[in-house]
Amino acid sequence: MNEGAGIDLEDLPDDLTATEAGMWQAFRNGTMYDLTSGDAITDDPHGGRVWGPERTVRARVVAWLLLDGPPALTGRVSALKLAGVQIGGTLDVAGGAVTPYVELRGCRFEREVLLPEAHFTTVRLIDCSVPRLEAARLRTRGDLHLPRCRFHRGVRLTDAHIGTDLLLNQAVVHRDRNGRSIAGDGLTVGQDLQAELLETHGELSLRSATVGVSLSLRGARLANPGARHALNAPQLTVERTLYLTPAGLGAQALSGATPARGTRIQRFECQGGVRLDDGRFGDAVDLTRARFSLTDGQELSLRRLQTPELRFLGERPRRGTVVLSGARIVTLVDRADAWPDPGRLHMPGFAYENLVPQGPFPLSRRLGWVAAATAEYNPEPYERLAGVLRAAGEDEDAREVLLAKQRRRRQTLPPAGKLWGFAQDWAVAYGYRPGRALVWMALLWAAGAWAFAHAAHAPVPGGKQPAWSPALFALDLLLPVIDLGQTAQWQLRGPWQWLSAALVLVGWILATAVAAGATRLLRRS
Repeated sequence: MNEGAGIDLEDLPDDLTATEAGMWQAFRNGTMYDLTSGDAITDDPHGGRVWGPERTVRARVVAWLLLDGPPALTGRVSALKLAGVQIGGTLDVAGGAVTPYVELRGCRFEREVLLPEAHFTTVRLIDCSVPRLEAARLRTRGDLHLPRCRFHRGVRLTDAHIGTDLLLNQAVVHRDRNGRSIAGDGLTVGQDLQAELLETHGELSLRSATVGVSLSLRGARLANPGARHALNAPQLTVERTLYLTPAGLGAQALSGATPARGTRIQRFECQGGVRLDDGRFGDAVDLTRARFSLTDGQELSLRRLQTPELRFLGERPRRGTVVLSGARIVTLVDRADAWPDPGRLHMPGFAYENLVPQGPFPLSRRLGWVAAATAEYNPEPYERLAGVLRAAGEDEDAREVLLAKQRRRRQTLPPAGKLWGFAQDWAVAYGYRPGRALVWMALLWAAGAWAFAHAAHAPVPGGKQPAWSPALFALDLLLPVIDLGQTAQWQLRGPWQWLSAALVLVGWILATAVAAGATRLLRRS
């Protein structure tokens, strides 16, 4: 509804159309210039209905108002507020300083909007149809709102500086000639960047971007399946949390809140690779229920990422690779079925301090998680997991992890090393189960004592023999260092000699394995 009554028509420029004259008057009055008809189909800026001259203003007149418009009426603040208006031609305010507040609702632009290096207070384009938004190095003191807009040839916000919030909720952005939907490299947002339910067709690029509070891509759908990346954001800095999580649909769903029970939700979906290398996130990176549709050559890349918490709770990627090389986090919140299959997970140098599994995640599956990330033997992931378990008081599980490390290492050894490894594993489980050696020793001692009780034994000539004791004789053979005075005073012949030699050999193996295990335990302590 227009409120331009009482304005002297002699103050209007001569070449304005009637529609433009109404916009001019509303600008001075600071009121909404509303040309909607009330019919939803006709008023849809994205529909096919033609808007005639009665709803069209020239882009140069709009630029005139923004850059050098008339003064506001007494007691009013000038502002450009349009609804249901078609802007003909290219709106070009590049490099200009725009003071008035700008809000366009349900408007249609015939050609691209050029705002590079312009300075604004606050700009709101809501549910508008825009061929392309060119806004490199744009600066706003307040917000830049673009919710529900449709951009047919992309958005460029390279090195732009948004003073408070950037809103892209429910926007639809198609690719430009370079294959990018949103080019936001070097973008700085003072507070929140909200892009919930955003739909992109092309690469969303946020390289070296900085967000002062949180970055929300809740419920967004990013599609760039034929290229390398759908989300390309290396060196991204977010002071609080990056959300790649579901969003509620409908009026009852509040932005940034967990959807209420019964609310229809839309999960975050990404068709194409994701690159968050060298990112810094002050609170968390949340991938709860995220779905990544990757090809074999694409990655969910989190190389050298740093954050206090990583919530790896998305859907298992069926193809592609998850890379956590060099990432450093404090708490890993994960689920067993969220990780990819063996060969599709790489995490050398991945450092974490706490594990908080959601749902059942037995140690056997955690060991499979480590094995899936190490196509070739690498001790570091096993030692990292063992250290985290030991710090949490799970000493028995930590020993199981280190035992699994030794068994994995054994696979890389030559035949002689494998044989000795099997002997250590059989005897004392590489020192992580030292009680096993005592069991074997007791069994062999009992078996030896029983066998030697039936053996013919002759005294050594010239010696002073102690009383024959099959039990002491067997124990003297098994203990490689201690001399109990039996083996040097009695002679066995035939098969009994071979049994004696076997017990001596087994005794040395058990003693050496126990010594190696004790050394390993002392080294860990």
